[in-house]
Amino acid sequence: MISQLRKLVSETTLTLSDHQLAQCIAYIELLHKWNSTYNLTSIRDPNEMLIKHVMDSLVIAPHLIGNHFIDVGTGPGLPGVLLAIYYPEKSFTLLDSLGKRIRFLNQVKLQLGLSNIQPVQSRVELHQPEHGYDGVISRAFASINDMLSWCKHLPNKKGAFFAMKGAAVQEEIAALPNFVKVVAIKSLTVPQLHAERHLVILTHS
Repeated sequence: MISQLRKLVSETTLTLSDHQLAQCIAYIELLHKWNSTYNLTSIRDPNEMLIKHVMDSLVIAPHLIGNHFIDVGTGPGLPGVLLAIYYPEKSFTLLDSLGKRIRFLNQVKLQLGLSNIQPVQSRVELHQPEHGYDGVISRAFASINDMLSWCKHLPNKKGAFFAMKGAAVQEEIAALPNFVKVVAIKSLTVPQLHAERHLVILTHS
């Protein structure tokens, strides 16, 4: 599986060491193992997970600015775990309201030696960080509007929102509240994934 992942990475501008590749594979193996009991993802095939979870998460890495991030509604750690593997010098708070997901993430932290992730069980609107984050990352929110309404208290003054979206982003952007502005819309290419992906980057206006 590591050779398959190495090939996928080679189709991008990303650079991962052998250790990082091994960590990504270890994460997928753990996710596959826990999934049968905890139902953490609808994707059952580990090879499919490489594309739809690992690569789909990693492609936003070059666009992140800052050192302290929160992945809201992280689920089983997507994209936060993969980004933490890619950026061992940056810190990632992984926020989810379900205990089974946080238990899984604590196991991931232990087994993969990821000292830069902090799994936190909380509803996003109740999470009150001591300091604001440089970046608020969302992969699973229904809409950008929902993300902003629940997460507007999370970034610091210079912090940004990073919303990972599929194809139809223009309608959502047209309906954005006036307290934010769109900094960039990045078109993303995920190797072997036949679907559109975009990263919408926003800041407080």
